[in-house]
Amino acid sequence: MSKTIEDTIGKGTWIDKIANTIVEREKKLARSTSLLRVESGLGASGIPHIGSMGDAVRAYGISLALQNLGFKSELITFSDDLDGLRKVPYGMPEWLNEYICKPVSFIPDPFGDCHDSYGAHMSNLLLEGLNASKVKYVFKSGTETYKSGILANQIHNILSKSKLIGNKISESVGQQKYTQFLPYFPICEQCNRLYVANAIEYIPIEKVVTYTCSGNTIGRKLVKGCGHSGQAKIDSGNGKLAWKVEFAARWQAFDIRFEAFGKDIMDSVKINDWISEEILNYSHPLHAKYEMFLDKGGKKISKSSGNVLTPQMWLQYGTPESLLLLLFKRISGTRHVGIDDIPQLMDEYDLYEDVYFGKIKESNESKRIKINGIYEYINHLNPPKIYPGLHIPYRMLMQQADLFKNQTIKTDIVTQILERLKKYGLIKPEDNSNYVLLKKITLAINWATEVSNLDLNGGSHKTRKDAFSLGPQQKQLLQKIIEDFKNILSVQQTRKNVEVQNSAFQNQDEIAQNIQSIIFNNAKSNGLQPKEAFKLLYQILTNSERGPRLGNYIADLGLENVIKTLEEVIS
Repeated sequence: MSKTIEDTIGKGTWIDKIANTIVEREKKLARSTSLLRVESGLGASGIPHIGSMGDAVRAYGISLALQNLGFKSELITFSDDLDGLRKVPYGMPEWLNEYICKPVSFIPDPFGDCHDSYGAHMSNLLLEGLNASKVKYVFKSGTETYKSGILANQIHNILSKSKLIGNKISESVGQQKYTQFLPYFPICEQCNRLYVANAIEYIPIEKVVTYTCSGNTIGRKLVKGCGHSGQAKIDSGNGKLAWKVEFAARWQAFDIRFEAFGKDIMDSVKINDWISEEILNYSHPLHAKYEMFLDKGGKKISKSSGNVLTPQMWLQYGTPESLLLLLFKRISGTRHVGIDDIPQLMDEYDLYEDVYFGKIKESNESKRIKINGIYEYINHLNPPKIYPGLHIPYRMLMQQADLFKNQTIKTDIVTQILERLKKYGLIKPEDNSNYVLLKKITLAINWATEVSNLDLNGGSHKTRKDAFSLGPQQKQLLQKIIEDFKNILSVQQTRKNVEVQNSAFQNQDEIAQNIQSIIFNNAKSNGLQPKEAFKLLYQILTNSERGPRLGNYIADLGLENVIKTLEEVIS
């Protein structure tokens, strides 16, 4: 039985299911639901990538869903900017080796003087992506949080039972470290480094940790300490809790009710859940596990190894809406993501908008409800009141931009693309000033001038991600069309140096008519309806089922370009 509006939770998406589960759980726990906070951690030790943003955006979606259910909610973005630099990320200056193990908020900004520190710069890169996508959040700096003493009570309670916690960690994951040392990293007052100063004893009355800077193994490499012994007050900001226990402290201090996690830190989350319940007497937040983002080669997207797809890179070629669609579509399953996903998601967002406004009918009611729900979340629960329209396929704009990309003045390219769209009857003269259309054209020009010649993760960007499953009949049709297109090229070459009575425009018009006839006649001779052949070619060339008169469009694109595209699809 298909889902109906009556039995739909919220907007009918996975986001709503999680939000509803949070509400029901909180009611069973008899906790106040006056404010339901969700949290996302921001890594500040390397350049933040799409996966980092995905964590925050999905948490934001949960917060929106809670608001939609009638509850006040907010997203806390916690930057771990007191974390120590474990290694120099790929592409960063070598002088950063001098700052290994120092808190990233103590390290100078390697990109200049635009931020107060390395940590501030990295945090703000992710916040820029959130701001550009209009995601609302409350920012918390780890450095300021520890310095202000907000976590002092949690640190005290954890360190007071450090032996019990050390045994639990050993039993759960086999890590013996915290049976010897406290799960707390002081910042050595002599060398200003984290991780190398091992906390030996906690003195509850004075609320200080005694330590010796004796060194530690960081990333399988021994980093020597300076040998200094000293004390650190737990409310001074001169140290931080280990990951294995810090989440629990934050959850209680900020009263967090939901936080998702990646499978790579599953063990840490389980231990933190136990600490939250058994040591801090706080019911841990509800969790959702998400899979990692991988690049198209199947490798984990990593800040340190350099295969990073950042929000800034995405927004150079795609809209914020396309990025939010990527992150809101689903939470489960491994995602292989790259820049070459942008064209598909740009057009898919337009499809969601068409379905939402009833321009395209979706017969599957459950699917329609989900599409509409995701569309509303992408638009922050404030979708347009009237249909925006002007859905020119992004691939079409990319193709047009590619034809003019060698021109030096970008505004000239925009003007020429607009003229082409008017020629095809896709826009009216008054659409020349349409902001959304101009933005999409500018993004397509960026793609044509910066991405089109790149080999993206070992494959051409022109190879369709959503590869066609062609039947023998369709392959035969395309092969015959290619042959006939090549014949036209051959004729053109023969006539190249011959004076022709027709003008250049008439010659182009003649070619367009020949192309139209070739498609029509080959469809009939291959046992297909002509409309099926035209639909197939529209899908291949523009990612749409319809468009401008195909003969004129192919003539404008250039037969060589179209032949190459068709050969790629067949292969």
